[in-house]
Amino acid sequence: MVRRCAILASTFATVAFVSTPYARAQEAPIVRDAEYRILERQHGDQWAAEDANINEKLAEFRERNGGKPPNILYILLDDIGFGEFGMPDLDVIRGYSTPEISNFAEQGMSMMRMYSEPSCTPTRVAMITGRHPVRTGFDEAKAVPEGEGLAAGEVTIAEILSDAGYATAHIGKWHMGDIEQSYAINQGFDYAEHPIHQQAQLALMNTTALNEGHISGVDLRLRSDELMLDDTFRIDPFAMVYNIVGEKGGKPREVDMEPGQKFSQDDYLAMGQRYQDKTLEQLEVLSSGDKPFFLQYWPLIPISFTRTDIEQAQTLNGGPIAEAIVNIDTYVGEILDRMDALGIADNTIVVIMGDNGPFMEFVDRSGQSDRIYRGGKTEHLEGGVRVNAFVRWPELIEAGSRVKDITHVSDLFTTFARLGGAEEGIPRDRIIDGVDQLPLWLLGETHGRRDYVFIYEGFVLKSLVKQQYKMHLPPPGGNPILASMYDLYKNPREDRPQDSIQVGVGFGANFSLMAQRHLGMKELYPDMPAGHGPLYGGIEYLRPETQALVDNILFAQSLTKKPE
Repeated sequence: MVRRCAILASTFATVAFVSTPYARAQEAPIVRDAEYRILERQHGDQWAAEDANINEKLAEFRERNGGKPPNILYILLDDIGFGEFGMPDLDVIRGYSTPEISNFAEQGMSMMRMYSEPSCTPTRVAMITGRHPVRTGFDEAKAVPEGEGLAAGEVTIAEILSDAGYATAHIGKWHMGDIEQSYAINQGFDYAEHPIHQQAQLALMNTTALNEGHISGVDLRLRSDELMLDDTFRIDPFAMVYNIVGEKGGKPREVDMEPGQKFSQDDYLAMGQRYQDKTLEQLEVLSSGDKPFFLQYWPLIPISFTRTDIEQAQTLNGGPIAEAIVNIDTYVGEILDRMDALGIADNTIVVIMGDNGPFMEFVDRSGQSDRIYRGGKTEHLEGGVRVNAFVRWPELIEAGSRVKDITHVSDLFTTFARLGGAEEGIPRDRIIDGVDQLPLWLLGETHGRRDYVFIYEGFVLKSLVKQQYKMHLPPPGGNPILASMYDLYKNPREDRPQDSIQVGVGFGANFSLMAQRHLGMKELYPDMPAGHGPLYGGIEYLRPETQALVDNILFAQSLTKKPE
């Protein structure tokens, strides 16, 4: 990981970081990045007073709730950028409506400056570990089998809450590895059902999408194999593992996929419906138990690219993802209605948010666009990392509130831990980037505890956000004083760059120092490696074509290892 940090070494000199007396007041404090510590030094006394107030509110809630902390339901929607759901005026512009999520937003708080990571896997890793994905060594969206995933040594929010007495379940997309240690049931969840991979396999490489010509490299019918010597180079998507089901302590099994079966769009939609039905089922099971619960639901849709399965468009937009956004809105409505019927709406915190910006490569046909912010999925631009995020807790969060404070998806880790009374489970041997945002949720705007974001693309630090300003980092050797700078209120699309001198004397240097501190902390607490292991390890039974795929990949991997 030192090599990855060195990407910026020629641009910014690395500095050591000296801890402040405030942090040493606690015997074993959570290790924080430098920017948080700077804020903590200035606002520590105020934060301590706020925390005492919040602790009283939490204690009063537990007393009303039979001594238990709140349930937590976290719904993460795939590839939906800011303004694509839950905002009626923008729905009108886009040519569809999301009334259920819009109504939900009015019942709770809208976090108007929520930052995600630029793509699926990094956002999920940040949320579940409370750490920038680069710190885990697993910061890229994997599309093919590799024998890599979230390491067992990472501590997840599911593990922390489980240790604190929560029942835990995960339903839907996972996308954090294809090795045994990375499956959800081995990362803290009592029950889980999820695909191993993501929608590149499920939605872009199904038979329907291939027949419509959405991608060409996989479909051998579109190429002659006359000169194709290596027939393992183009991986057969139908040989990959699809959906697994399992329980903590057991072995997962693949379901709904037979030997020789070709996965279609109908199968994809059925898988998505299965996850919706399982989520409703889990709500009933979990709410009938004695424990508080943590339920994650990460639906497959709205990712959908095919048109032949749409008999008649239901929206003015007509794009397949726009149509699917309307469907996911219906799904959310069903879940909220079930919570009302079960009588758990008041004692359950619900967070609904997007995971990154739109898939810009397909916007011409999908119905998506980067209306407000420029850019999309995989990019450090605001359009890639600004998402809608709503939280509802009728007991304590003001309905209809909107906050401009900066939040980051990793903050959910720390906030959920505090809600569950599980802060002692947060590890103290590594940097935790997630900030406790419960003060923002319960006390309202201006009570957030971050004014900064570090934005990576893969393992490369690409931009810094501080307050309303954003710097695009120059290439190695570039002068940070002349780097592109943006006032995000005046130029939200980042299309009219200014150099830092135009913004204000010292701005370039201050951003440079911010990056130096960040890299200095990475030297003190180096990034950890991703987990590695046998592809699809621990799954009860592999189809013959899957086993052949595993054998091919294991052979290829063995070629780079020295004989023992």
